[in-house]
Amino acid sequence: MNEWFRLERGCVAVVTGANTGIGFETARALADRGAHVVLACRDPKKAQDAARRIGPGTEVIRVDLASLDSVREAAGELRARHDRIDLLINNAGVTGVSGRTEDGFEMQFGVNHLGHFAWTALLLDRLLDVPGSRVVTVSSIGHRFGRIDPADLRAASGYPASKLANLLFAYELAKRLRGKETVSLAAHPGGATTDIFRYSSPVFRGVNLAVARLFGRTPEMGALPTLRAATDPSASNGEYYGPGGLFEIGGYPELVKSSARSHDESLQKQLWEASLEATGVGCPV
Repeated sequence: MNEWFRLERGCVAVVTGANTGIGFETARALADRGAHVVLACRDPKKAQDAARRIGPGTEVIRVDLASLDSVREAAGELRARHDRIDLLINNAGVTGVSGRTEDGFEMQFGVNHLGHFAWTALLLDRLLDVPGSRVVTVSSIGHRFGRIDPADLRAASGYPASKLANLLFAYELAKRLRGKETVSLAAHPGGATTDIFRYSSPVFRGVNLAVARLFGRTPEMGALPTLRAATDPSASNGEYYGPGGLFEIGGYPELVKSSARSHDESLQKQLWEASLEATGVGCPV
């Protein structure tokens, strides 16, 4: 990791879902290298506990990605605290959750994509003038099974669809950032022994955890693709990182390929425009 982990001390890194799993390990690694890390989490108590475990150089902000009002409020508070952001890491995610968000979208799609879309749009101007700044969006192997109709985002549902949306968003953002200081990258953890499957059926959860253990995918290993996308000086706008091993489940982070559907430029643009309408936010690019 030392050969590609390069970070300017004192840079401001914002990580969603940083109180547990891959988000926690991402935040801890960044803080250990001298970053000032903002843990953006739904549960302030768990986030404060995580901040204490990480140590100095951390702060907490409450954001519930299932509520666009919460996203707006948290983004406003974060903007008041910081006039610059170096790293914006869209890590938080849910799977196996039923129901709908406060704004009427299917929960997984609403949290994993629309919440992060609005969050990024509302904070992006804090990155645009910062040399070397990056937005890193965490997707999944499961994006390959996703389908989306941008004409009806209220019908969009399921974890794979949300993870496909993450990539479509990251790639469209990369196009819109060409020639600017900020770049957009994506990553996926492969398998990892985290609690993201806590809401899934016992069988589904058990199978996923068994596979992750078989490939030695601890949360620390699962965080490496995100960290490489966030810190490798050679990483470029629009790239996608994941484990380089068999089926991209295990191994150390490398450049990986995503589905043909994720590279559909028409779908990228349509989803961007539909997401602007669905969230009611503006975006400076």
